Amino acid sequence: MRSLIMKKDYDTTRDILDVIIIGGSYAGLSAALALGRSRRKVLIIDSGEPCNRFAKYSHNFLTHDGNSPAAITLAARRQVMAYPTVRFLEGLAARAIGKDNHYLVETTAGAQFHTRKLLFATGIKDLMPDIPGFAECWGTSVVQCPYCHGYEFRDQPTGILMNGDMAADFAPLVRNLTGHLTILTNGPSMIDAARREKLEAMQIAVNEREVEAIRHENGYLTSAEFKDGASLPLTALYARPAFAQHCPIPMEMGCALTTLGHIEVNDFQQTTIPGVYAAGDNTHPMRSVAGAVAAGSKAGAMLNHELI
Repeated sequence: MRSLIMKKDYDTTRDILDVIIIGGSYAGLSAALALGRSRRKVLIIDSGEPCNRFAKYSHNFLTHDGNSPAAITLAARRQVMAYPTVRFLEGLAARAIGKDNHYLVETTAGAQFHTRKLLFATGIKDLMPDIPGFAECWGTSVVQCPYCHGYEFRDQPTGILMNGDMAADFAPLVRNLTGHLTILTNGPSMIDAARREKLEAMQIAVNEREVEAIRHENGYLTSAEFKDGASLPLTALYARPAFAQHCPIPMEMGCALTTLGHIEVNDFQQTTIPGVYAAGDNTHPMRSVAGAVAAGSKAGAMLNHELI
């Protein structure tokens, strides 16, 4: 473990910190910026595995459209670490115990830190389906968000690997980007007749074949191969794979989850445990860099308000 920038104005291992932020990507760094500017003693603990690390480019975030996620994170970290009360630790949090105004956080390396408040900006972990080629294309040509990646695949043959209401609701978002669109239900369609008629009216095809594999060249999709031997040329594929919380500590502490599996928070990013906050992809299905930054900024301000 090592600090990104060493500072001597306080001792993280002896002093009681104001806030420990677990997760140092967009939400965590945004919260740290608000807290650092309020002269709060903050420690960020980050394992270096953000959930968008597979994406080559990030879009739909003002002033950074088209930059790589790593470049955005590096610039953000440099700006945040300019504030002398903020520290950064490369490591993995193992547990957190205690109660509001005095929590103990321990890392896998055995380091222990004391803090008044906690913020989990730990993101989620996507669970790749058992389809050969899917994981290799994830973040490059198999993507999750039309706002983040759709424009780059405009007018190209595109698939949506979904079924039921989710597929029917999602398809019109993509239809505006390309007229070459097919829903791959990967088995019998669960889209009701009324929705199927609307899809047909929008010239959105529905393919019920079971997917055998995703063919690609260095992560760039070329076709979907089906178990019956047929294939469908594709350049892009949208999917919403299952996910799990990247960090188990909030659940071990008793933080409630939503029915979808996100950490439950109120309008101020507070969890159901006093003094514990959460922000970013671990709290909301609308995954985006801009959304994570906004949630982190709110969490930082609300934490400072509670500390006051």
